[in-house]
Amino acid sequence: MSQARHQTRSHSSPRSLVILGATGSIGRSTAQVLALDPSRFHVAAIAGGRDADALARMAIELKTSFVAIADPSAYGALKDALGSSGIEAAAGPDAVVEAALRPSDLVIAAIAGTVGVMPTYAALAAGRTVALANKETLVCAGYPVMQTVAASGATVLPLDSEHNAIFQALGGAPISSVETMTLTASGGPFRTWDAARIAAATVKEALAHPNWAMGPKVTIDSASLMNKGLELIEAFHLFGIEAERLDVVVHPQSVVHGLVSFADGSVNAGMALPDMRVPIAHCLGFPHRSESGARKLDLAALGSMTFEKPDLDRFPALRLAMDALKAGGGLPTVLNAANEIVVAAFLEGQLNFGAMAGLVERVCDRSIAEGWSYLPASVADALAIDRQARETAAALLD
Repeated sequence: MSQARHQTRSHSSPRSLVILGATGSIGRSTAQVLALDPSRFHVAAIAGGRDADALARMAIELKTSFVAIADPSAYGALKDALGSSGIEAAAGPDAVVEAALRPSDLVIAAIAGTVGVMPTYAALAAGRTVALANKETLVCAGYPVMQTVAASGATVLPLDSEHNAIFQALGGAPISSVETMTLTASGGPFRTWDAARIAAATVKEALAHPNWAMGPKVTIDSASLMNKGLELIEAFHLFGIEAERLDVVVHPQSVVHGLVSFADGSVNAGMALPDMRVPIAHCLGFPHRSESGARKLDLAALGSMTFEKPDLDRFPALRLAMDALKAGGGLPTVLNAANEIVVAAFLEGQLNFGAMAGLVERVCDRSIAEGWSYLPASVADALAIDRQARETAAALLD
């Protein structure tokens, strides 16, 4: 990846770490990896959304110096839960940005959704090394964010399992030598279902992912394959590769996470059992290797792996994301914002699973017709488009 630079710091030297999204699945997995060798890192700051008790427990466990909670109304509960620990606490969006800007060697950016854009952007603008799991930062504001990365000298390490696999498979080779980059999708819980059954899926069925344990938003996106479409948009910005050289293949075993096909016909694959501790450990130690605590891959025990093309008729969300990437401008921003609204509506029982992609498409079409899907020149522009898309999606829900 063009923005990832090899570090020269000794593997044995303690490093400082900030974890944004500490109480989410990636934050919890990061804590598990850190526990394997607590002397390697000092956790300078952590941030979470609204679960004060869980955030306080994490802060005390990690012996952090500063903890921020995004929900201002949870400040009192956070202070109470921290007790006499002596850990500094703050609340509100500005406090989360403050956590992101605490001096550190590495920032884990794992706040789900567009709320993670500003703290992640702040860390990148400050020239930090960021292990990026918040895909919305690039889907919503990829152009201005990557321009900022280039100007600030920041480093982006891909933390999503697919992008991390691509990064490793690329091995520092120039993008000009790459024929295609392929992200794999498990196919989710509805891989073998017909369209009518998918359309009528319940929340419980959509949350029953066969391979991964993730938060509800990402799990629903995985069931619709929207997540894979968002990852294509993210890869476009991360690796600086044309949309036409990006591809998706369905791989139910989730062992191959990404493939790089080179011009000479060779193919490198990033492989591991489905466990987020693998890419987390890679980012924590980069460019060195260290233990993750994950089970090791045994190909003989696995026996076989299968691959198939995604069905864009049964999973129209993936088609919408591919179309938005090819169209460019601010359409990926619109797509992402509208999708967040419809996923929340589905989780709250306000919308059928089969209606989600259609509503996202209506918002995208309206943004084109009304002229507000322009290429954002700044993160502020991107967030303005995001707000317009959310308002439009919410109005269509009524």
